[in-house]
Amino acid sequence: MEKTKPFPKSVLISESQIRERIQELGKQISKDYENQELVLVCVLRGATLFFADLAREISLPLRFEFLQTSSYHNSTESSKEIQFIRTGSDYVKHRHVLIVEDIIDTGRTLKFLVEHLGSLNPKSIKICALLDKPSRREVFVPVDYSGFEIPNVFVVGYGLDHGQLYRNLPYIAVLETISID
Repeated sequence: MEKTKPFPKSVLISESQIRERIQELGKQISKDYENQELVLVCVLRGATLFFADLAREISLPLRFEFLQTSSYHNSTESSKEIQFIRTGSDYVKHRHVLIVEDIIDTGRTLKFLVEHLGSLNPKSIKICALLDKPSRREVFVPVDYSGFEIPNVFVVGYGLDHGQLYRNLPYIAVLETISID
């Protein structure tokens, strides 16, 4: 019986492209929030590398918050059921909030997060995503800061995973299925 294994095959976005784009995003966010208090909200686990690198490029004092949801459940397809694993705190109350996400796919997770954070009375909520996959969008979410628009392929690397693997790749790669004996 032939088995298959998902494997990162081709580089879609290089390490240097990621680094350059994050520097640009950091400068723009610093300018847009000049003299304001900003809370960066990291969507765990996928956005951790992007979040850390982006935070270092923002030239403002920042507060950090961390939220964790689950919708993929070790699959390459998102389920329609989104659950909180970690819900965060009240740091966002009366402050500007920037959600930092690894990828926007269907939009369901971000819509869920925006509604949750909105119930905590922030001054504003904006979204910064490293990757945007608009061809898969099912729910509208405003993307205020976008790193890269990508086609409808499953990607791993730079925090994104498949079954908790490949997060440590310094680039974004397309996940392919290979046959193994």
